[in-house]
Amino acid sequence: MTESTYRIQGATGDWEVVIGLEVHAQVMSEAKLFSGAATAFGAEPNTQVSLVDAAMPGMLPVPNAECIRQAVRTGMAINAQINKWSRFDRKNYFYADLPQGYQISQLYYPLVGEGEIEISLDDKNPEAEVKTIGIERIHVEQDAGKLMHDQHPTRSYVDLNRSGVALMEIVSRPDMRSPAEAGAYLSKLRTILRYVGSCDGNMDQGSMRADVNVSVRKPGEELGTRTETKNVNSVRFVMQAIEHEANRQVDVLESGGKIVQETRLFDPDTGSTRSMRSKEDAHDYRYFPDPDLLPLELEDAFLEECRASLPELPDAKRHRYENDLGLSPYNAGVLTAEAETARWFEVLLSESAAKQGKPEADVAKAAANWMLSELFGALNKLGKGLDDSPVSPQAGAELLALVGDGTISGSIAKQVLEKMLETGDGAEAIVEREGLKQTSDTGAIEAAVAKVLADNADKVEQYKGGKEALFGFFVGQTMKAMQGKANPKVVNELLKKALG
Repeated sequence: MTESTYRIQGATGDWEVVIGLEVHAQVMSEAKLFSGAATAFGAEPNTQVSLVDAAMPGMLPVPNAECIRQAVRTGMAINAQINKWSRFDRKNYFYADLPQGYQISQLYYPLVGEGEIEISLDDKNPEAEVKTIGIERIHVEQDAGKLMHDQHPTRSYVDLNRSGVALMEIVSRPDMRSPAEAGAYLSKLRTILRYVGSCDGNMDQGSMRADVNVSVRKPGEELGTRTETKNVNSVRFVMQAIEHEANRQVDVLESGGKIVQETRLFDPDTGSTRSMRSKEDAHDYRYFPDPDLLPLELEDAFLEECRASLPELPDAKRHRYENDLGLSPYNAGVLTAEAETARWFEVLLSESAAKQGKPEADVAKAAANWMLSELFGALNKLGKGLDDSPVSPQAGAELLALVGDGTISGSIAKQVLEKMLETGDGAEAIVEREGLKQTSDTGAIEAAVAKVLADNADKVEQYKGGKEALFGFFVGQTMKAMQGKANPKVVNELLKKALG
């Protein structure tokens, strides 16, 4: 659904939805933003807390250079302005999991300025409309701890393991006009972060979550009052939250009510939002420059190193797969949608080209088709993904080389793949052990052809009478007689000769 077609139909006419996302992405680093405490997920509560994180008196924060580097690299990946001078501020509020009584963040002078991300609602269709979503800024801040309310019937507990963990808050402009656009934006952003290696994007673990800002208006009118739904942790839930909240706001307005600027929570069990608290503005937090931290001043050499460290990004990779390797837009889109998938394919492609002694462009289509249809299909049946696949890209290249040089047929390759997944053995070893090599023995194939034609004399007459589609039947019967081990090219040649 495109921006021009997505509308909510109310009793008083159509309403337009205006959406902006504030994405909190945990920076991939071994230590927190201002301390040396570990950041591993799933540790026992309060086992990764330094004196700085716990806000003990006299403790001073020291910026983690790797966290700053990762934020800069992320900004560069979305073509954003990198501010060589930035500053940390204190955002003052009290909450039980915020030991300092304030959060160190950036408001007035963020590390990363304006950027943009291109999205498509159908990434696999080259004709699909592409839309640019503006990024207002990326600022670096520390995370708060975690409150646990389900451990005791009358008490709540505080886990400070996340306290002080580095976050990038990536703030979009209100450029999205449908749940589908928001979903596409969030998915694309997660893909970029994973390519860059600045965030793992694991929303189910809380390392990436979105605050969803929604307002509605009559088309062409001024922006309406927005609400913010906090900490939504999946693409699907973000889309559900927008759908529900937009419809709720339309119902309120058409019944004569007013939208209150507030913070809301999303309930995944019901797919609905509920009020949490009135929405604060910047002045409510009494921002002021953090007196313990000097401004960040970035040198040109540091920025050059950050830019040089960036990998090939998903859009560029997809275009290369289409233009240089000749892959279809669909295959190129699927292969580049996740960084892990692209890396797996790159190794498969390189190894296949080397084993077959051909340029990558000559083996790319076969490699892509095998990976996306045969391998993915087999892994899905086993409930596995690429990360736990028993077949490595090097092993896949070995199998493709056997097909490429005619050692085995495509149908036999499917059997070999099943054995590889079951045993973990290599393709060559399985083919040798099982006696699966393809034969080009013309004598044996001629005998099989003669028997197939003799057993199906009526169909031979039909074929010679003009029913040429029966040729495929004869090929299939001959391959069956040869137990799938006959060279298909030889089978075709001998059948044509016998029937001609």
